[in-house]
Amino acid sequence: MERRLVAILAADVAGYSRLMEADEEATASALNAQREIVESLVSGHHGRLFGAYGDSFIAEFASPVEAVRCAVEIQRELETRNAERSEDRRMRLRIGINLCDVMVDGDNLLGDGVNIAARLESLADPGGITLAQSVYDQVRKQPGLECEFLGEHEVKNITEPLRVYRVAMGAGQARVIGMAAQASRPMTMAAFIAMLMLLTGTAIWLQRSGLEHDVAVVENMAYPLPDKPSIAVLPFANMSGNPEQEYFTNGITDDLITDLSKVSGLFVVARNSVFVYKGMSVNIASVAEALGVRYVLEGSVRRDGNRVRVNAQLIDATTGGHLWADRYDGDIEDIFAVQNDFVGKIVRALEVSLKPGEQDEASRGETRNIAAREAFQKGWEHYLNYTPDENAQAIQYLEEAIGLDPEYGKAYAALSLVFYKGCGWGWGWNKEMGLTTGGAASKAMYYKAKSDEYPTSFGSSAAYQINLYFSRFEDAFSDAARAIALDPNDPEGYLAMAWSLMTSGNPEASVELVERAVRLNPGYPYHYVFTLGIAYIATGEFQRAADVLQDIVDKDVRATG
Repeated sequence: MERRLVAILAADVAGYSRLMEADEEATASALNAQREIVESLVSGHHGRLFGAYGDSFIAEFASPVEAVRCAVEIQRELETRNAERSEDRRMRLRIGINLCDVMVDGDNLLGDGVNIAARLESLADPGGITLAQSVYDQVRKQPGLECEFLGEHEVKNITEPLRVYRVAMGAGQARVIGMAAQASRPMTMAAFIAMLMLLTGTAIWLQRSGLEHDVAVVENMAYPLPDKPSIAVLPFANMSGNPEQEYFTNGITDDLITDLSKVSGLFVVARNSVFVYKGMSVNIASVAEALGVRYVLEGSVRRDGNRVRVNAQLIDATTGGHLWADRYDGDIEDIFAVQNDFVGKIVRALEVSLKPGEQDEASRGETRNIAAREAFQKGWEHYLNYTPDENAQAIQYLEEAIGLDPEYGKAYAALSLVFYKGCGWGWGWNKEMGLTTGGAASKAMYYKAKSDEYPTSFGSSAAYQINLYFSRFEDAFSDAARAIALDPNDPEGYLAMAWSLMTSGNPEASVELVERAVRLNPGYPYHYVFTLGIAYIATGEFQRAADVLQDIVDKDVRATG
């Protein structure tokens, strides 16, 4: 019989019998919705469900890292959905993950390793995740992931005790402190304090801000520190208790990243490299080492109607010290001025000199309309899911944004990308938008022209993609140059310039430009590496190109099994 090494994720619904007894139809409906979420996230992490029995799910992954990432996303998404239900109707999963050698029987997997995953799941808290030692050994160095050793546990039908670890979920996650196996023990002072933190809302962030941070070691950093102050802006925590406010909170984080990126005297890590930490309880030193930065900005947002409270602090990860901290508590209409004020104070704390125009509060292409900003954020997050249906859903929100602010250049640029996806690069997503390929292309060009009227680095990067696709190489070059000029920390601008040089017959600097993009975006997607491979081909370094492109193929094969 065929055998293979896999990560097994086992999950079941905590208190399922009680839920069914109280309301069978509502529970069955909620379970079906939950199954759809689990199936989608498992597939998105290159996994496969091979068992779904009543309230239980079991899946395999080629990578234990992907299994854990998937588990965290599942728990985060389900907790968001649970916020809409009363406490007694919330459906929470317990998840256990084991790395093991299994027997393959058609579509099924067999062996003790599968049983161990199920036993680990039974040791998890509702809404929690437990790991076997074999999984912990593979993921323990992952940035932002914190695990707690829970000792050895004897479980049914397994001879040897299991060494069990629990994944520390973010402060915004509902969870029970302590393991089920330890429930009969008296509550310790540490557990009591932890529970108080969970119950006191904003106090969670304030308590955390006063704790000592581990110190980042420069020699352990994944990348050499830049020759200018380097900073990562972690996703701000939504303390509102309302999942709908995630868009508002994410928008504040995005604005701070964008505004800091425009300061040429700073090195700012790109958005998608920091948003992997969204909802996670992170170790500041680990984040700094993984991203290769000295400073980390973190904070929280609480919105209640037209009132908003924002806390923020800037930490020197190499010392654990706080360089700056501030708080705003007031009217939501002033939030853009507050963000601008925060940026100015951060720049001064880092002793960076601003060039003329680098912090222009009324910069063209952005918005000072809160409703427009929220509509944009919703549309942009739909777009970033990169599926035909989500791409189509992004349109209504982005069109709402420009309806609220007709000078919102960034929203025009985002719309040009949405329609470009329908006609460009062979995606063929125009059907979901109800358009022909030509119709989608026409829309993309229209919104590109509108974004040119209100220039942003984001808009120039979008325009470059469209011009390059339509073989307008000189225009693409100008777009890339403008993107870098408007935002010297925009990795897509450097990637755009690399492609522009390659397509114009001047590839010599393209490798360096791709490496610059990678450094600004350490969590870079595969197309960055693909661009690097093409750059090596363009410069005649064929063996290097072969090595880079083969590495992409190998990783894809391992990820998909």
